Amino acid sequence: MTLTELRYIVAVAREKHFGRAAEACFVSQPTLSVAIKKLEEELDVKLFERGGSEVSTTPLGEAIVRQAQSVLEQAAAIKEIAQRGKDPLSGPLRLGIIYTIGPYLLPELVRHAIRLTPQMPLMLQEHFTVKLLDMLRTGELDCAILAEPFPDTGLAMAELYDEPFVVAVPASHPLAARTAISSAELKQETMLLLGNGHCFRDHVLEVCPEFARFASDAEGIRRSFEGSSLETIKHMVASGMGVTVVPQLSMPRDPQEHVRYVPFADPVPTRRVVLAWRRSFTRYEAIAALRNAVYACALPGVTRLS
Repeated sequence: MTLTELRYIVAVAREKHFGRAAEACFVSQPTLSVAIKKLEEELDVKLFERGGSEVSTTPLGEAIVRQAQSVLEQAAAIKEIAQRGKDPLSGPLRLGIIYTIGPYLLPELVRHAIRLTPQMPLMLQEHFTVKLLDMLRTGELDCAILAEPFPDTGLAMAELYDEPFVVAVPASHPLAARTAISSAELKQETMLLLGNGHCFRDHVLEVCPEFARFASDAEGIRRSFEGSSLETIKHMVASGMGVTVVPQLSMPRDPQEHVRYVPFADPVPTRRVVLAWRRSFTRYEAIAALRNAVYACALPGVTRLS
């Protein structure tokens, strides 16, 4: 039994597909399949059911995969301890970040990280919250910047900042002249939403819960549209298709000709942005350095948390 074989079975359990698991491990599918078959013969157990379009893990295989993940984490911890003994800030830090934060925080964050810790390059992965949590759990990421709430996975967390939401409306819209807008006033508007999988979509539906039913009724088809990114949705607003809710940091620094950003009336809806990492991750100084780089960023309109 080798660590490589354990990585293979963890990858197959995660991807539910031998081909995708092989790609994730940077090996050919035959190489991965032969190694897993060898491990099954050594353990005298069947780890995976290979029928159908997806590979499923057997009940006994699930327990073995969990233990394999624990072993891999401990092996990684040994390397981290050794690295920490030299310089915990030396070497890459694998950082995940959700789609609705990355484009607005990363440009300045990376600049400050290079200035403060040039010996610790950031390896970046942008994805949905669920995927980033899975990558944290399997050790593919060291830490991630996320927005609460998300499932409790036993991660260590540090609060970074609270970010208010604002309303984006076409410049020609009657609401564009307002100094503040209440969520109740959005009920009769055509709302532009992010697609499923984006946690910010859920945040918007909390602010305007009446839009949660839209995907399943005729009225909703007329009064809501979906976009793949905040930038796409803002272009839809500019073209007059409707209004949307966006996080404060996504507002452009310079005024836009076709879009107006109007604050919410009290109580202003917000989201809490946090840094999360595995409790077994031992490069504490690297986490602290990343937090310092975030705090060094200009974050207009947000409330910093310590």
